[in-house]
Amino acid sequence: MAYSLKEMVENQIIARGVNNPDVVEAMLKIDRVDFVMPEDINFAYHDTPLSLIDGQTISQPYIVALMTDALNVDKECSVLEIGTGSGYQTAILAYLAKNVVSVERLESLFNLANKNLEKYSFENIKLIRGDGKNMEFKEKFDRIEVTAAAETFPEKLFENLKEGGTMVVPVEQGFYQVLYKIRKIKGKPEFRQLCHVRFVPLV
Repeated sequence: MAYSLKEMVENQIIARGVNNPDVVEAMLKIDRVDFVMPEDINFAYHDTPLSLIDGQTISQPYIVALMTDALNVDKECSVLEIGTGSGYQTAILAYLAKNVVSVERLESLFNLANKNLEKYSFENIKLIRGDGKNMEFKEKFDRIEVTAAAETFPEKLFENLKEGGTMVVPVEQGFYQVLYKIRKIKGKPEFRQLCHVRFVPLV
């Protein structure tokens, strides 16, 4: 059990194999305590998802780090995030990327994320309220991360990915979900299974 941000990163992230120095630095710079609900502050560094509002959750620290590591984000990357939540993953991505566009369907979470992200000085985040899985974008993105479980492979979202880009998305597989890293190679998806996960549904 971690009682500090440093312990959380050392025990839950580095010790479990996510040791990319850029990801580790981002996890240390973006404090999870700033993105949990007030009643859960004492559990902010625990290895567990936590409830937000309207039935949504903030993912456990390890999953946030794993998904970020799988995306392989750098300062040249434009990133699309579907599901802003409380803004925690958004901030991690913004710390690493050139820019982040994050879409949140629920007004309550959209407002919460805006409030939480004000604690940081990011100027490379654009928050949009809307149905991200069906939204059309003028630009294509180097990276796409989906923070809710799709019923099937989200082909429409995949169309927004640049050639050679990477998408990380959990997909329903019967009674469980699989987290996939998907590369766009010659316009087609190339799948790599990462692990089993549990996310709220992508609706």
